[in-house]
Amino acid sequence: MEYQTSQQKATIITPSVPHHPACSSSFIPIPLSLQERSFTGIHLPSDRFQSPIYPNPFTHLPTTSRRLVNSLHHFNRAYCKHLKRRNMLKPWVDPNEMLNGSGFQKFLFLSSSRKSRIGRRKLLFIGAIITIVTFAFLQIKTLPYQLTTMNSSLPDTNHFEITPLIRDNQSEAIKSSNAVVQEKVKVTPKKIQIDVIKPNISTTPIFSSDPERRQKRYLRDIKTLSPYEALIYAKKEIDTVSYDINHHDPNLYAPLFRNVSVFKRSYELMEVILKVYVYQEGKKPIFHNPYLRGIYSSEGWFMKFMESSKQFVTRDPQKAHLFYLPYSARQLQHAIYVPNSHNIKPLSLFLRDYINKLSSKYPFWNRTHGSDHFLVACHDWGPYTLKEHEELTKNTIKVLCNADTSEGVFVAGKDVSLPETTIGNPRRPLRNMGGKSISRRPILAFFAGGLHGRVRPILLKHWANKDDKMIISGPMSYKQSQTMSYSLHMKSSKYCICPMGFEVNSPRIVEAIYNECVPVIIADNFVPPLNEVLNWRAFSVIVGESDIPKLKEILLGISFKRYRIMQHNVKMLQRHFYWNRTPVKYDMFHMILHSIWLSRLNQIQV
Repeated sequence: MEYQTSQQKATIITPSVPHHPACSSSFIPIPLSLQERSFTGIHLPSDRFQSPIYPNPFTHLPTTSRRLVNSLHHFNRAYCKHLKRRNMLKPWVDPNEMLNGSGFQKFLFLSSSRKSRIGRRKLLFIGAIITIVTFAFLQIKTLPYQLTTMNSSLPDTNHFEITPLIRDNQSEAIKSSNAVVQEKVKVTPKKIQIDVIKPNISTTPIFSSDPERRQKRYLRDIKTLSPYEALIYAKKEIDTVSYDINHHDPNLYAPLFRNVSVFKRSYELMEVILKVYVYQEGKKPIFHNPYLRGIYSSEGWFMKFMESSKQFVTRDPQKAHLFYLPYSARQLQHAIYVPNSHNIKPLSLFLRDYINKLSSKYPFWNRTHGSDHFLVACHDWGPYTLKEHEELTKNTIKVLCNADTSEGVFVAGKDVSLPETTIGNPRRPLRNMGGKSISRRPILAFFAGGLHGRVRPILLKHWANKDDKMIISGPMSYKQSQTMSYSLHMKSSKYCICPMGFEVNSPRIVEAIYNECVPVIIADNFVPPLNEVLNWRAFSVIVGESDIPKLKEILLGISFKRYRIMQHNVKMLQRHFYWNRTPVKYDMFHMILHSIWLSRLNQIQV
């Protein structure tokens, strides 16, 4: 290409080329936007064109103009390729005419006269958008209520008038041993009317979403509820569940539960809704220091898993449904109790001061007077260390191994009975599990242990060395344990006697389950562990203290068929009493947490 200059105007001479002139670097189609701005050509000073090596003659222009012309130059090259691909090359416009402004109308006419085409990609994209919008519109028009499940629909919480728990001197008095501190929810007549009149909305959508989308929408809607509204929804869901033997969960064995369908639905809601706030106040060793060994290890294992849980723990107390007091009753006894002093009042005063500190620092305790707070204590002294603080004793959800209803501290239905487990090696908590088959269990009943408490001396008085098939004795000697260990005795016995000691609880109950031996519980006023959901009559024998003289008669009165069913149920129950190193669904940690969750729901009246 050759360039000629003059003092007034630069003229571009375009040589003849074998291809279409539109592909020339000098062909610059000017868009309509520039025509509207009265573009009348570009006048170039003559002293700027001294070298023919410039890529185009517009490099000397000011920055803004140069960028504009360069953009037009590159547009020409791309547009040329576009025309070649579609075989749409038409008569062209002389570049001199374009620079002088006389070729605008010709260029626009030629451009508009070309046959317009829509590419396949554009057509596919437009069709996809139309399909998605149409599908979404139909889904919105045909969807049922939010949070629709197989059991019921979400209650319209906008019509609930929720009033906080009001404290006055008369209402604070506990009228009976089973009194439960409950938050009140008033239901307006408008809400009652909505419950009676069924909404005129189809519950079967025309286009049903896949289960994954429904689950995501369900979780999203749950998160929009306030903590108390979510509890109301969960309470109504559980109340409407009916018994369904076909629950289709291989990890749940229906005969073990009072109502397996209710438990399953409640457990599912717990996994979706429950959030627990763990107070960070308190120093070690009493707080945040789980002890994982010995007969009181249950409280330590629960503390370990609760504080490390990412699923259930929240750092925002405003989102919490429950508040955990993370102290260890065993560590409290080791740190504060003076040996042989027989005075546990300093332990109670310590907990009283701790609760007073929390109530003065946070509003959450005073909001419900502790009814949405819970503690976990497996030490025998656990209930007695609470008596210096009235609200701590009466209102909180207490998870205790010493679940004795006669002491006035543990309230059945509000508090939770904690299983007492003996863990020898925290690194292998499930060591030495399992037992022998029924045909290899020649011993009818077995007990060996200390003679403390009111029940054990009576047991040995009537049955020690009285029957070859009933091994009832005091502590086993070293020689006896070498011949046949304590654990092997349990694995070889049909029934394992679990009498109370100083307190009603005993670690032998869980030991019997681990060794697949049917436990025989002898402890009046004792609430068995996880009694809210488990049917203990299906896998254990409960004998009154006054019936100890008839113990053998009671055991022989159980048919072999009945015993075989009970022993099988014990095997199926084991998974619910395991402390796994990492918590799994339906194990001990989750079962205890579910009982706490259920106790919280029982406080709510709808």
